[in-house]
Amino acid sequence: MTNKFGKVAVLMGGESAEREISLKSGQAILDALVRQGVNAVGIDTAHNLVTRLTHSSFDHIFIALHGRGGEDGTIQGLLEYLELPYTGSGVLASALAMDKYRTKMLWQGMGLPTPACAILHAESNLTDIVKQLSLPLMVKPALEGSSVGMSKVNSVGELRSAWKTASQFDCDVIVERYITGKEYTAAILHETVLPLIQLETPRDFYDFTAKYSDTQTSYICPCGLAPAEEKALQTLAQQAFLSVNASDWGRVDFIVDSENQPWLIEVNTIPGMTDHSLVPMAAKVAGINFDELVLRILAKK
Repeated sequence: MTNKFGKVAVLMGGESAEREISLKSGQAILDALVRQGVNAVGIDTAHNLVTRLTHSSFDHIFIALHGRGGEDGTIQGLLEYLELPYTGSGVLASALAMDKYRTKMLWQGMGLPTPACAILHAESNLTDIVKQLSLPLMVKPALEGSSVGMSKVNSVGELRSAWKTASQFDCDVIVERYITGKEYTAAILHETVLPLIQLETPRDFYDFTAKYSDTQTSYICPCGLAPAEEKALQTLAQQAFLSVNASDWGRVDFIVDSENQPWLIEVNTIPGMTDHSLVPMAAKVAGINFDELVLRILAKK
């Protein structure tokens, strides 16, 4: 069964702000493939990538890159040019989903619920933005994942500092109405939305520390919702996923407020695959172990 993939390269690392997480994801994926008899090798894309891809006769590529340079359509475009089949979404979906602001503009145009937002510039009138969106607010780089550069803002005075933090990442900075409620994530594997996970953290929000190192972060799966409620949210997540032309696998994050109104936050086209990661967690509840999950993603079916 596993011989059908030929020689597989697992792309990991890279040079984004999420490099270390990508190295962990890539190693976990590589180990799973090797355990199942797949002829797989790991490649850190920060070093001589094009040379290695063109001189090693790979048959399939498993992309385990997070953030810019790997999750934004760049690598996908290179692999299309080299005619190498790869896992996950294509160029358009990868580029669009990486851009939180333009994803939200698309959702708004389609009538899908997402918190109101604006682009924050150095010269923006902060008082007007607060009047428009109301406090508290979330400030984040439009092209980063894993909550990198994100801040929760409770006053006009904090907004300038939050902009400075987010603007270090050389991309648009968006400010978004903060939604108080329960946070969920929907992992998607091909045509199936896996069981929802509810996320709970004692921190101000589900930030980088909560995601990767805080032992007090709770992951509730099954999520505890009534079947009809969970199904409705899974359907919304799938709509959001397909709206950006995403395919194969990924994750949609959203918050449900006190009035049971869901608010879409973002699409992740190459989610983490570490021991803290959410897609493997949801797959396990669905009866799919990590090794099988990796093989299904590689097989694209």
